[in-house]
Amino acid sequence: MSKPAKSQWDFGELFPTETGRRVLSVSELTAQVKRLLEKSVGSVWVTGEVTNLRAQSSGHMYFTLKDAAAQLSCVLFSREKVSHRELLADGQKVLLQGDVTVYEARGQYQLIVRAVELQGVGALQVAFEKLKQKLAAEGLFAPERKRPLPKYPQRIGLVTSPTGAAIRDVLHVVQRRNPGLEIILAPCRVQGEDAADEIAAAIRLLNEFNVAQVSGLREKDSQAGSLCHIDLILVTRGGGSLEDLWAFNEEVVARAIFESAIPVVSAVGHEIDFTISDFVADVRAATPSVAAEIITEGVFASRQLVTDLTQRMVRAHPRRRLNELLQQLDDLQAGLLRCMRQRTRERQVAWQNLGARLLRVRPAQLLRQRRESLVLNQRRLRESAHVHLRNGRNRFEATEARLRLLGPEQVLSRGYSITMDAATGQVLRAARDVKLGQHLKTRLKAGEVLSKVDKR
Repeated sequence: MSKPAKSQWDFGELFPTETGRRVLSVSELTAQVKRLLEKSVGSVWVTGEVTNLRAQSSGHMYFTLKDAAAQLSCVLFSREKVSHRELLADGQKVLLQGDVTVYEARGQYQLIVRAVELQGVGALQVAFEKLKQKLAAEGLFAPERKRPLPKYPQRIGLVTSPTGAAIRDVLHVVQRRNPGLEIILAPCRVQGEDAADEIAAAIRLLNEFNVAQVSGLREKDSQAGSLCHIDLILVTRGGGSLEDLWAFNEEVVARAIFESAIPVVSAVGHEIDFTISDFVADVRAATPSVAAEIITEGVFASRQLVTDLTQRMVRAHPRRRLNELLQQLDDLQAGLLRCMRQRTRERQVAWQNLGARLLRVRPAQLLRQRRESLVLNQRRLRESAHVHLRNGRNRFEATEARLRLLGPEQVLSRGYSITMDAATGQVLRAARDVKLGQHLKTRLKAGEVLSKVDKR
């Protein structure tokens, strides 16, 4: 027997170990753990929620399966022929079958997946869709086979639990809306094992009872037979989870409803719940109470109509109408009087306002004031004109006096004379400006003297 290869991490020469102590390498330990897991655990079924799903280009799928306290690494190799591979998605709760092993490169234990199934609600939902598609293909949901409910049912069959909330709701509504409705209860379990068989048996039992009743009474009295048959069947239960309602998703119940000679109303769960029985039934109601209202609608509406007609007759009586017209006449008269008083008050107020304005204006006084103002303005205008005329005359006289002082007559009166060119009248101011033979004119204080230049 050959000795195992010596590990690179074996430092026995430097650090001697105690006698009997065995030191393993990481690879050796991991391999040993892998062998132990595969031998002691092996193939298992495990459930949990899928997270961190990664699909590689190689076709391998890696993901984590977790619950509230732990998580498990999983791998689904592309070569594995696994059904429902498409069910793997983040958040999906699944049931996996596989082999527990260790991925030695990481020292991490994992599950090599061999089978995938939906668990709980998911599995039920898949079964629901499969059965729904199957029955739809067979025509069990076809609208043309749906039968109308009788408008005034006198007797109905009730398929439900005798101790559940649904029967209390139905009886309460019937008692309130149509207390004369006869109810034949076919008790059954509506949840748990064999519940579907009991529901289907109850539906068939009511059909058989109806045939026996009608046939037996028809021999004695055809009219009595018509009054004693079952008009419709109500299949119902209260709300719950998908698992709680599952009996109404069983094929045996769907077949019993489809084969029923009596119209069937299905009212299972709450408004958001839909079961296979809802699709097969002639009418689907959101809740048991709504189903009871649908069944009793004809009688209830008729009673309401009679009540309304009676009230309408009372309202339409001629005396009532006459009283209403007389009341309207009184209202109109009162309104007319109010309008007349209002208009009179408005006119009075208007006349008072006009009188007050007239008194404030006083035309005679205003005319006198305007006349006095005119006389005053005329006097001021005349005074202003006299002042301006006097001032103008004074300025004129002063200017005239200044002109006289500066005028040539004053200079001439002092013995001076003015010599001008006789031809042009140009004043001569220097002897050099005259020419020989030039005719001159000299102006004196009194008169003018003409001369001719002989010598300069």
